[in-house]
Amino acid sequence: MGVSGPRRSPGPPDGGWGWVVLGACFVVTGFAYGFPKAVSVFFRALMRDFGAGYSDTAWVSSIMLAMLYGTGPVSSILVTRFGCRPVMLVGGLLASAGMVLASFATRLLELYLTAGVLTGLGLALNFQPSLIMLGLYFERRRPLANGLAAAGSPVFLSALSPLGQQLLERFGWRGGFLLFGGLLLHCCACGAVMRPPPGPSPRPRRDSASDAPSGGRTRRRLLDVAVCTDRAFAVYAVTKFLMALGLFVPAILLVNYAKDAGVPDSEAAFLLSIVGFVDIVARPACGALAGLARLRPHVAYLFSLALMANGLTDLSSARARSYGALVAFCIAFGLSYGMVGALQFEVLMAAVGAPRFPSALGLVLLLEAVAVLIGPPSAGRLVDALKNYEIIFYLAGSEVALAGIFMAVATNCCLRRSRDASPSPGTEGGASDTEDAEAEVDSEPLPTSTEEPGGLETLEVPSPGTGPSEPKVEAELGLDSESV
Repeated sequence: MGVSGPRRSPGPPDGGWGWVVLGACFVVTGFAYGFPKAVSVFFRALMRDFGAGYSDTAWVSSIMLAMLYGTGPVSSILVTRFGCRPVMLVGGLLASAGMVLASFATRLLELYLTAGVLTGLGLALNFQPSLIMLGLYFERRRPLANGLAAAGSPVFLSALSPLGQQLLERFGWRGGFLLFGGLLLHCCACGAVMRPPPGPSPRPRRDSASDAPSGGRTRRRLLDVAVCTDRAFAVYAVTKFLMALGLFVPAILLVNYAKDAGVPDSEAAFLLSIVGFVDIVARPACGALAGLARLRPHVAYLFSLALMANGLTDLSSARARSYGALVAFCIAFGLSYGMVGALQFEVLMAAVGAPRFPSALGLVLLLEAVAVLIGPPSAGRLVDALKNYEIIFYLAGSEVALAGIFMAVATNCCLRRSRDASPSPGTEGGASDTEDAEAEVDSEPLPTSTEEPGGLETLEVPSPGTGPSEPKVEAELGLDSESV
């Protein structure tokens, strides 16, 4: 095809430098999910110094989480425009600068803008690109890789909360924020290892009249909103919205629910540790299970099973009052919660594919941000109004179980029938048929059109020998002519 030098198969390497990328993704995921919760150990000191209530102070974590989820499309656009590594480096600097500036805050508004907005944006600019790079380096072992990376969330939450308490006692909240800012610089180190996977050089596309005015270059939209018309994405988006309404509510209310049932404070706080320990084991174990040849083509059903198990756990434990019953609930909840965390991004990757994953992930995170801002706050208001936790567990469990049922029914009725009606080579077995798919790609002729499926144009691709020394995002996102 006119490309000199040794040629590697077009699939992801499934190892090599990918293990370094996996380690970086583990760290970034841990910071993204664990850091907003770990900051809560400073709330009492902030309330005392600023003379504010708990709800006003808790907005620091809420804004941080809202930025993490709500800026998904922004992160997608930046990744498509500049690539994963530059975005993650900038994100690490923003996250660190936010906490450093917060240590000098004299008003809550300044904390909202620094620790909330700035740090939250920095975490978002690290989290999404790390998942994209993970999908580029792993395909055959991708479920296991996703499970191991997702385990960073409970591990870092278990480590950051005690660390924050020690920093608070030794240096006060200002010193703790300053040191946490330095700790977040590790995100820059994680971004530095996110080099594009090795592969064949981009093949030159055939000339056409449409690219003549642009000097032989083609363009691609920065955010592929056309992915919303994909049935698999629509099913996943609705499932995630229903899931996010109730998934986080029991964990947020668990400690207060146990105290209300007469459990001592120290034992009530230990319940969350039980959830975390089980979660740490469940995520990589579920990732390895989903990677089995017989189960991987049915990963969507495994995800729906995890959701239904989580919802039924909430429903069956709504009247749990004894400490033993609450411990049993925490074990079952941590197991199903870990399964959901390990599978959620694997299902999305399998549904939309690597080229559309950045845009799909950004849109899903935005949708999830809306659900997170509706679900937990509404549950808190119901508790204040009704003084009853039981109805909250029923409501949250029903929402999560409904998400699982919808995922299973829609996958079976809509997606499977659609695939049966128009089968395509190499897609029936899902992502596990990597070798067959790669062989087909090698044998297929180059596309003659300058547009991608769905009517999307491609990013600017410099002519061979004229571009910069570092590959652009086309190579990172697998958008060269071999993987399209």
